[in-house]
Amino acid sequence: MTIDGPVTQSRILLGHIAGAHGIKGEVLVKSYTGDPLAIADYGPLTDERGRTFEIASVRASNKGVIARLKGVADRNASEALKGVALYVDRAAMPDPDEGDYYHTDLIGLAAVDAQGNRIGKVVAVQNFGAGDLLELRLDGAKLTEFVPFTDACVPVVDIKGGRVTIVLPETAGSQDEESSQGNGDDGEE
Repeated sequence: MTIDGPVTQSRILLGHIAGAHGIKGEVLVKSYTGDPLAIADYGPLTDERGRTFEIASVRASNKGVIARLKGVADRNASEALKGVALYVDRAAMPDPDEGDYYHTDLIGLAAVDAQGNRIGKVVAVQNFGAGDLLELRLDGAKLTEFVPFTDACVPVVDIKGGRVTIVLPETAGSQDEESSQGNGDDGEE
């Protein structure tokens, strides 16, 4: 896959507050960073409403990351934060390696076919356990479609150009139809 130019998205999701931990205001955090404790390395984090959270300290536990947030001093305050998503400004993140992408960089890109014709747009990146999938809303369609995020199905990612090239995989049903139509046997004797 290829990548061109800088990205323009503003925030990246680093984790969620899963609940309170103990009685002194610590929170349990589900971290999405490669090293779970690295969630504290990006400076102040914000939520969907723009509130700022500074992580004063972190430690690992078998349940996830235990964090102390500045200004959160008791269990009631930490319980009130359950479910809060924690974001960092995109500018604070390093540029990804060649062939790697932040989900936020892909969401909103136009989806084009091999000839450059628009076929839809990327609305999400999902992973149900077997690898990343681009979720596309095809032009004129109400439902979304999933495309494996592989070199075969997504040969070009052009962040600067605002698009991804999509080669839609053939479905088993269309292959069966082609093979039954192309075998020369029309069923008549």
